[in-house]
Amino acid sequence: MDKRGFTIIESLVAITILVAAVIGAMSAAQSGISSYIFSKDQIIAFYLAQEGFEQIRNIRDENRLNNVNWLTGIAANSSNPCYFGSLCTVSPVESAVPSRCSGGAGSCPFLRQDNISGFFGYNGAWTQTVFRREIQTASVNDHEIAITVTVDWSKGLANRQFKAKENILDWQ
Repeated sequence: MDKRGFTIIESLVAITILVAAVIGAMSAAQSGISSYIFSKDQIIAFYLAQEGFEQIRNIRDENRLNNVNWLTGIAANSSNPCYFGSLCTVSPVESAVPSRCSGGAGSCPFLRQDNISGFFGYNGAWTQTVFRREIQTASVNDHEIAITVTVDWSKGLANRQFKAKENILDWQ
């Protein structure tokens, strides 16, 4: 009876094939996780931008209910971006109204997130996130303004940006 085992070369080939299969599976898993994180951040940025539009609409609607000019508390033209903890106002008075970013575009503070509720805002006790939101307004005519919301974030070396534009009307 002939007893033959694996030679060293056969063992090395088998180990190489096994290592290649494991590396391929790990690479696919890592790629999937990276795609998930990028998608999650894009969705968060979309909703943060949507919230910026809603905050300005809310001010417009409150102005209507209080029978004041529809732009009261909103700057019709703001080349210097603002953020909500405050919004884009002519003169910020309270936290529900916008504040100006002191150094222009890219200088707005990072949003913070409450670890319990998951809400985003500028509460100093909350955890800082990677997201910055800037809101700019531009007058289109006497009854319409254009709002541009930009949400920036970075992961590792990659800088990402989500920008959305919407017009709101004076519907009084």
